[in-house]
Parts: sequence; structure tokens; C-alpha cells
Amino acid sequence: MTDSNLPHGRDSLTEDLRWRGLIQDSTGPDELRELLDGGTATFYVGFDPTAPSLHVGHLMQVMTARRLQLAGHRPLLLVGGATGQIGDPKESAERTLNSPEVVAGWVRRIRDQLAPFVSYTGENAAQLVNNLDWTGEMSVVEFLRDVGKHFPVNKMLAREVVKARLESGISFTEFSYQLLQANDFFELHRRHGCQLQYGGSDQWGNITAGVDYIRRRGAGPVQAFTTPLVTRSDGTKFGKTEGGAVWLDPEMTSPYAFYQFWVNADDRDVSRYLRYFSFRSRGELEELEKATAERPQARLAQRALAEELTTLVHGEREMAQAVAASQALFGRGSLAELSAATLRAALTEAGLVHLTELLDVAGLLKESGLVPSMKEARRVITEGGAYVNNVRVSDVGATVSTDELLHGRYLVLRRGKRSFAGVELAR
Repeated sequence: MTDSNLPHGRDSLTEDLRWRGLIQDSTGPDELRELLDGGTATFYVGFDPTAPSLHVGHLMQVMTARRLQLAGHRPLLLVGGATGQIGDPKESAERTLNSPEVVAGWVRRIRDQLAPFVSYTGENAAQLVNNLDWTGEMSVVEFLRDVGKHFPVNKMLAREVVKARLESGISFTEFSYQLLQANDFFELHRRHGCQLQYGGSDQWGNITAGVDYIRRRGAGPVQAFTTPLVTRSDGTKFGKTEGGAVWLDPEMTSPYAFYQFWVNADDRDVSRYLRYFSFRSRGELEELEKATAERPQARLAQRALAEELTTLVHGEREMAQAVAASQALFGRGSLAELSAATLRAALTEAGLVHLTELLDVAGLLKESGLVPSMKEARRVITEGGAYVNNVRVSDVGATVSTDELLHGRYLVLRRGKRSFAGVELAR
């Protein structure tokens, strides 16, 4: 699996990764360059099933796996059926443990979600692996004798997240997580010839523990690097909205909401996000950054990123529907062409009020929250600022018939150019 958009001429893969800001720490810069810019290397990245879906915070690792495979390397995508039952320590408090049955169900869902990002055919075909396959069959005595013996406790205590938890307390379960992840690297090295692990920068302690463990077992050499944690310039957490996390599962976060998350990216962040997540070439990105700086109001970078990622995660049809909805809600397209699911998702994002009967237009404006009072509603209508399904309403006594309901149950209300809300009539 190779792609002409990836750098094989002017820049090496390592140089491209560094230009994009995707390498924060590495075990050895020269050795990493030799591995990535040489022949085919087998690498792994892990995902613990701590929820029924991956979210946009996982995209850094998912997209980096795709990027490495496109450059000719072979991915091992590990879904942690074992480590997902334990949980990597958090700085705040002990994790709530999920049952093996719940974790097994999440493993299957996450495996399916990873499928669109890599290729499972070809010389460097990706492979899905589950650490429960080797951890589940190991007895406690075997684990302590064969794995635990190689881990100095003083080094484990030096890990930042462990030090942060020493006062409040940390269970042996979470304390032992580092051993499990390190053993994953060893087993993948032994079983599949894995030469490289990468992960988020918060995993640096776990990752280097694996590198050291492989050396102590007389194997290797292996390499590792970390990607930076994705942040927002305004200090809020990346991947969160007012409605919560932005999930990759379309049932948990609609494709429209997913698209809007990227369209609404802060101007200060979008160039960085493009380098992290886009598969456009360096030259294309530099041109896009320049055009965006010249016309920031057009949000060219945000739209380019939103379209690329929505297509990759949800498919071209859902991306087209999301774009059409964005245009139609502001009067630049046909509402009738939107599917019921896309329309409902868009109106839910804007604010969807549920009614058991239709009101006049002034009443609808008030109930939707677009105006604070009936007096204000009438003023907006009189001044020509009220729209129902993108049709201007100028009569303060205007009503709406059931024939005007989109998909038999929805109305799109708009005040002025940019404020809109939805009405759903209960049936």
C-alpha cells in the first residue's frame, strides 16, 4: 500500500513526520530515521477499549498508522482485550473496571472502526491483534516470574502519573499496567517481528519500559517514538464539545456533528490540525495555509480538513450530506435534498424543540428560543428577518401547514443570516 501524496522525493518519511510535528520523543533519532526511511518495518500502536467507540482524540494514532502504512510499513493494530480490563492509571483517581463481557464487545466494535483507515491486503497488509490472546493464557506465577522480574520498582515509581497518585493511592492493578503494555511489545516482537511502537506522549513511560524489557530479555533492537498530545489554543480539551466527546461512531456523534467539529476549529489551531491529520502533501498544505491567511473569513482550511476527515471516517455520501446541510440551513441550498437523519442531526446541533401541535410563526420563533418574547418575534417578522424552511415570512399572523413539514415532521426556523433552530412535530 503506497500513496504518491506521501514524500518519497524531496523529504524522507522521517523529515515529513517531523515537519508535521508528529514526533515528540524518540528512543534514538538516528536509529528511528534508519528504520523508517529504510525498508519495510513492522510497527504497532495500541487502543484500549474503555468505551464502545473511538473518538477524535484517537485520530492522531489512527492517522499516523495510516501514514506509516502508505509509506510502505506494516501495521499491527492492537486492541487491548486484556489491558482494557485493567486501565492505564489516571492522575485523578482509580478507573472503574468494566466486565470482561463488556470489554469484549467494545473490542469487536473498535476493530470494525479501525478497518477504513488501513489496508488488510498487499505486501504490508495490516493485522489486528488482541493482547488477551497471550495475556489471558498466562498464570499469575508465570507473569510474576517471567515478566515482573525484569521491572525495577524504583523505575516504575518514577513515572509521573504514578507519583501523582502515591498520596491518594493507587491499586496494584493499575500499577501493574506498565508491565502488561511492555509485555505486549515483547510478544509482538517475538511473534510478528515488530520493530517499532509509537503512541501519545503520555505513554512515553510505558513505551520505553517495553523497549527496556525487550533488551533485558535479550531481544531487539527495537525503536519507539511518541506523538504530541493534541491541544486547543483556547485551553479547552481537544475532542470535546458542549455535547461531550466527538465519537467516530455515527450513532454516538452524527456525521454532520463530526463535520461541524472540524469546520468550527479555531483559526489558531487549524494549520496544526491539517499537518497532523491531512494526507495532502507539504506543498498543498503550505498553499492552503497561505490562502487561509489571506482570506480567513472563508475558512478554507477548516472546510478542507472537515471534508477530508468526514469522507475518510464516514464516507463520501455522508460528507456530501453534511456539506449540503451546512449550506441549506443558511439558505444556500435545498433543504428538501437532505436526508431525515442528516436534517435531524443538524437541527439537534442547533437546538431542536419538540412540539405536539403547530403554532403560528411568531409562536414558533419564541418556542424555539430564537426570540425571547412574542413582541420580539413580531418585530423580527415585520423587519423581514424571519424564515421558515428558508422562505422569508413577512406577515406577523402567518401560520404553517403540515404540508410544509420536512420529512413530515421538521421545520427549519431562521432569524437573520446565521441564527437558526429546528422544530420537530410529535407524531
